[in-house]
Amino acid sequence: MTVQTSDTLGSAAPHELAASLLPHDLSPWNMFLSADIVVQVVMVGLALASVATWSVWLAKTVELRQARRRVHQTIASLAEARTLADAVRRLDGIDGPEGQLARAAMAEARLSAGIPGEGLKERVESRLARIEAAAGRRMAVGTGILATIGSVGPFVGLFGTVWGIMNSFVGISKAQTTNLAVVAPGIAEALLATAIGLVAAIPAVVIYNAFTRSISGYKALMGDAAADVLRIVSRDLDRRALPLHEAAE
Repeated sequence: MTVQTSDTLGSAAPHELAASLLPHDLSPWNMFLSADIVVQVVMVGLALASVATWSVWLAKTVELRQARRRVHQTIASLAEARTLADAVRRLDGIDGPEGQLARAAMAEARLSAGIPGEGLKERVESRLARIEAAAGRRMAVGTGILATIGSVGPFVGLFGTVWGIMNSFVGISKAQTTNLAVVAPGIAEALLATAIGLVAAIPAVVIYNAFTRSISGYKALMGDAAADVLRIVSRDLDRRALPLHEAAE
């Protein structure tokens, strides 16, 4: 029969305490529930940031796809138009800034009725440039949040990690032991915050860069459409087929 001495009991106590402090399940959900309130707030904020990232991705993907389809239709219609009036008719069913290019040129031609046509191309070009700029700004709306999440997310996660590790050291001090069973849960919860920060930040950076390239391509297509409108205006000026010539006569 084995008799346990007081020394044996004393040496076993820290192990029993460590076992009681160690959670039975170190799954991400249980680590979240066991984390400090500050770390939990950090994790929830990063999770919401990740949801915002994918929401922006879905919305902007649909918007960009529709806009690129419209601008391709606009370029195809302008390629077949012989006059500015014909271009306006062909673009009548196209909404958005893409369909406004020819209408803006025609509006400027009507406002310039009775004025010599030498400066008409410059005035039309100015209008088209404003439409292009407005379309680019409209496409860029919502992408700024991706840049913010991509740059700030890892640091927010790191803050949660530092806070969790500080709490782990406090737990070590209270338990008077450095047993891994006492240290591991707090460190695991802290590192989970960093992991969630990276999960939120990495897709945000990738999606932001992809949208930047797509928006640049869309703006280039808008520039091509505007150049087509200017060529049509130039041809109409040579033909004297614009309203300003009719009013002057």
